[in-house]
Order: sequence, then C-alpha cells, then structure tokens
Amino acid sequence: MAGLEELKKKLVPLFDAEKGFSSGSTMDPSDSYMLSDGGTVNLLSRSYGVYNINELGLQKCTSRVTNDVDERERTYRCASHEMRIFGAIGSGASSVVQRAIHIPTHRIIALKKINIFEKEKRQQLLTEIRTLCEAPCYQGLVEFYGAFYTPDSGQISIALEYMDGGSLADVIKRQRCIPEAVLSLMVQKLLQGLSYLHGVRYLVHRDIKPANLLVNLKGEPKITDFGISAGLENSMAMCATFVGTVTYMSPERIRNESYSYPADIWSLGLALFECGTGEFPYTANEGPVNLMLQILEDPSPSPPKHIFSPEFCSFIEACLQKDADARPTAEQLLSHPFITKYENAKVDLAAFVRSIFDPTQRMKDLADMLAVHYYLLFDGSDELWQSAKSFYNESSTFSFSGKESTGPDDIFKTLSNIRSTLAGEWPSEKLVHVVEKLQCRAHGEDGVAIRVSGSFIVGNQFLICGDGIQAEDNSLLWTLEISLADTPLPNKSFTSSNKKGGELNYFC
Repeated sequence: MAGLEELKKKLVPLFDAEKGFSSGSTMDPSDSYMLSDGGTVNLLSRSYGVYNINELGLQKCTSRVTNDVDERERTYRCASHEMRIFGAIGSGASSVVQRAIHIPTHRIIALKKINIFEKEKRQQLLTEIRTLCEAPCYQGLVEFYGAFYTPDSGQISIALEYMDGGSLADVIKRQRCIPEAVLSLMVQKLLQGLSYLHGVRYLVHRDIKPANLLVNLKGEPKITDFGISAGLENSMAMCATFVGTVTYMSPERIRNESYSYPADIWSLGLALFECGTGEFPYTANEGPVNLMLQILEDPSPSPPKHIFSPEFCSFIEACLQKDADARPTAEQLLSHPFITKYENAKVDLAAFVRSIFDPTQRMKDLADMLAVHYYLLFDGSDELWQSAKSFYNESSTFSFSGKESTGPDDIFKTLSNIRSTLAGEWPSEKLVHVVEKLQCRAHGEDGVAIRVSGSFIVGNQFLICGDGIQAEDNSLLWTLEISLADTPLPNKSFTSSNKKGGELNYFC
C-alpha cells in the first residue's frame, strides 16, 4: 500500500481538479498568428511555415525547400459564402462541428469551428491544419477540403469529409459490440492510416479512441481529430508532453515518460478491446487517478479466451504490452493473423453500418437539406444560381409545360427562364413557392427522389409548411447513398399548371 500511495502522490501533480490535465509545453516558441487589415489570419510555425487563411480559403506557404509533394505550397479554395449550414453535429472542449453543404459542389461536409483568439485552441488548430494539409486524402484518414476564416466570429472553420455513420463510440452505444470479422476489416483500414501517420508523416496521434474513429454509410472507417497530434523528426524521436484522453493513455505516458508511436498502438488496442467486447476493461468511474493506477499496476487486460478467437486475443495482447518497445508497429500489425484471417471473407461493412442506423431518418434528413438547398439557390443571388447547373448530368431530363430538356446546359437554361419569369420585373412582383407537401423515397441504387408540391405567392423567399418531409416506399432504403461528391444527380422534373399554383417534382 505504501508503494501505491507514493505512486499516487507522483501522479496527482499531473492532474488539477479545476483545470484537468496539464498540456505541457507543446507550443513551438515562434508559433503564433497575425491578423491583417484585409481579414487574413496568418498562422505561423517556425517548423512548418505559414498558413494564410481568409474568407476565401487557405494557402500553405512552406518555410523550407523540399521535394516532398505533400509539403509543397498549396491552395485550398473553400470560401465562407459558399457554405450552407444545417445545424450542429457535435461539440468538444475546443470546437463545434456543424453539418453543411458546399454550394458549388453540392457536397455535404462537416465544418469544425475553432476560435483563434484562445492560445491553446490556436495551437491545436495549427496542429490539425498542418496534419490535414500533409495528408489531405489518404485511406484510413478523414479527408480535408480546406479552411476559411470568419472575421465577425473570430473563428476558423475546417472543412472535412462528412462521416454519416458517426463514430465507433456511437456504434457500440447502439449495438454494444462489433463482430470480429467486421472489426478486423475496419481495423485493417485504420492501421493503414496509422501506418501512414507514423511511417511517412512521423506523427503521433495521441488521442486514439472510439469517438475519434469514424465510419460512413459506405462502411469506410477513418481516423479524425488531429488537434493534439505531435510531429517527430524521425521514427526514433520521442515526445515528452502529457496531452490526450487519459482513458486510453499508455503506461509510459501516464508515468510522464518520453513516448513515441507505440503509445498510439496501446490506445488502438484498448479501443479495439472495447469495441469487440462491449466493455471498457478498467474501472473508469472512480476518478482519473485511480484509473491511471489501474493501468500502471494491474495486468494488461485480455478478452475472455473462451468467447473470442485466439487471433483476436493475440492482437489485443500485442497492442497492450506494458513495455512500449515490445508493441508491434502499425505496419507489422497489418500482417497479424487477426487481420489476415478475414481478408477473403465476404464481409459487407456498408451493410453492417446501415443495419445500425435508421435509413428512413437518414433519407429524410438528406431530402430536407437538399430541398432547402435547391430552393435557396433558386431564390438566391445570380452568382450562387450558377451552381445549380452542376445538379444535372448529361442523362438528366427536365419537363415543364410539356417541353422536355436534356443535359445540364439545356436544363439550366430552361430553369433560368422560369426563374426569371417568376422574379418579375419588379421586386414586388416576385413569385415564390409555398411548399405544402414534401415527400422522399429511395431512387435507384444511389439516390433519393424528392417531390415538392404547393402553390406560388408573391413574396421574397420560399416557405415550407405542413407536417415536414414524409418518406414514401421504403423497399429500396438499404441501397441509399448520400455522398453527393461521388454521385451524379439524375433526372429532375418540374410541372406547373400556371403561375398561381403548381407542383415541383425533382430527383436528386
């Protein structure tokens, strides 16, 4: 007991009941920011150059000559006025995440908003942007589309891939545990991303946990939240800071020792244990100090061998070695029997993810967003209206008053004429649509059909009234795909008896 009390005294200074865990000194001495009169934020890093961010997007300017394609200067066009916000997805200690549509591409994205005037959040922002810029599109990592600054709020928004299946934490809340075969294929993808972070980008994530492992309805798992990742100069370098979620923290980090990539392997092992068994292996409700003592003093947890396969148990045991040097690398784990065992198994990850979530509600959410988005384009500025053309592809058809238009150019011309007619010659004559009924159903293998009906009135902007959006035939819901970035938007049709009353039917 005396030994435990002594250890507890050593751990207590690391934790402040009022402030939480000390983040240590992770700030590059010359990491800072400047705000120009023109509304551009310059995030400065002595090690990684300058990131210029304004309302139109982000430009990365490197501070050193390099032949590495991923480290060269690059520009991300992602403007604040091109975003249509549809409410919050979630929030954390340093950010709020909102769902949005990028108007020019009609892509549904996640916007992560961070205040630049708080020093700690600014450092996390710089770290996350640097990591995402260096790995903008790699398997197993959430895709990065760009960032922009909003002067009125003092926030920088990071545009990320929208993972419509939520996190693995969400999955196990609904289904308690994930079958081994499904987990094996998911972890394989995550290991590929982690191997890239460790072996190519020399980054330690430092916050691997189920909540930061996301999945989409295609069944693709990806790592997110790089705000506290640490860059190392080479594969042998070590970190010496105390940040991250203590629940999944490795023994060497709890002891405040130098650590490196094996710390992420420990965290992945604990996350996998929890997802596979449905239980976190330590008692986490008696305070962080007691949790840390368990991790340091108790034997490493192992799944029940009479319930789980030898391959799964072996994988967990390899990740949860107390000795960091004894843990395999992410690259080595890709050849572990638990990963190779199911490589040829016909496991449908997309079907698994979709079986957990209500596809009808997902379809209704999507249809609601697209209907509002389409009408705001129709009633909006001429500049934004130009984006409506990309709703259509060459096989799209559009019917109005008995005349059929085909292809994006022809349809856009017809719609523009209708739009001009409804606008009238004076603002007081503008006709807008009153949506009285909104219906949706699955369309083909990868779309959603939306039917809007109502009447026209004189006004400034469309109105939606009634009981909200209603789902029709559910027989094809399991084939619903809501990634607009990958799906050309097919047939749309509009029919109207006259300017005073009509019905709008379109398929997205």
